[in-house]
Amino acid sequence: MKKMTTRMLVFCALFAALTAVCAWIAIPIGPVPISLATFAVMMCGLLLGWKYGVIAIAVYILLGLAGVPVFANFKAASALMGPTGGYIIGYLPYALLAGLAVPRLQEKFFGRCVLLVLGTIACYALGTGWFMHATGRTLGESMGLCVLPFLPGDAAKILLSAFLAPRLRKALKI
Repeated sequence: MKKMTTRMLVFCALFAALTAVCAWIAIPIGPVPISLATFAVMMCGLLLGWKYGVIAIAVYILLGLAGVPVFANFKAASALMGPTGGYIIGYLPYALLAGLAVPRLQEKFFGRCVLLVLGTIACYALGTGWFMHATGRTLGESMGLCVLPFLPGDAAKILLSAFLAPRLRKALKI
């Protein structure tokens, strides 16, 4: 097993912090706010790879569990227990799937987009399932509140992160 370098440890901490800052940039449109956290998760996976991407997001979630207000609307552990908790937990497979693009990151824009779409689907599935459990709403209601309003913004985030990631990876020498 390869040892974690200080450089990668610092990148994990920076991406956990970046995810928190992006989560704070939120528009409350209903029970689930629109935030830039998913963009940070995409970039985390694409830049750090699946292993370090998941570690960075796990640190972010653990900070929230410890009471640090890192989630949207400056919430901490209560956000994980509420209707948005499944989406936050969904960041873990999101980072993992985005990170699978790293070995061939330089090759195919379309391939990066496909993995990001799969990550989005995983996050939506976990989040919507938890939302339904927490609120007692039907699948149709939950999709209308928690998925459909987010599709255009998430599509833009996917395209932007798939475009930016190889350039930032090269500039940051990751």
